Amino acid sequence: MAISLKLNGQTHTVESEPGTPLLWVIRDELKLTGTKFGCGVASCGACTVHMDGQPVRSCQTYIEDVEGAEITTIEKMEDDKVGAAVQQAWLELDVVQCGYCQSGQIMNAVGLLRENANPTAQDVDDYMHGNACRCATYQRIRAGVLRAAEILEA
Repeated sequence: MAISLKLNGQTHTVESEPGTPLLWVIRDELKLTGTKFGCGVASCGACTVHMDGQPVRSCQTYIEDVEGAEITTIEKMEDDKVGAAVQQAWLELDVVQCGYCQSGQIMNAVGLLRENANPTAQDVDDYMHGNACRCATYQRIRAGVLRAAEILEA
């Protein structure tokens, strides 16, 4: 089945079976590998992308549900004001340890900061709760989100 989707500002037509997760279309068909496979059941957040500006888990978002939607992946975040601030904060604070979960962490952090430009530490913990980090860098992730809010405020 042919599906048209807008990914990172470009329109693509892909041929996929109904029920194919968006994650596999992004990685296998469109060759953008920044979005990671973690658990496959939307529990870890490694596969987070934005659909029409909202964070979604691409492992449980099916290709037939995204026709006409605007999908944004980590590859496009540097061109986004909030995304660039988050990435700057991540670098400043050396948030990353192994890095595997970080694209999902960044995508979720951007979603938070778009909803709440001045979050508290508790707001960050609550919003980021569904994103797992095997290296347990949660304190650095929290600090990175709070730093990104400061960068955006300046």
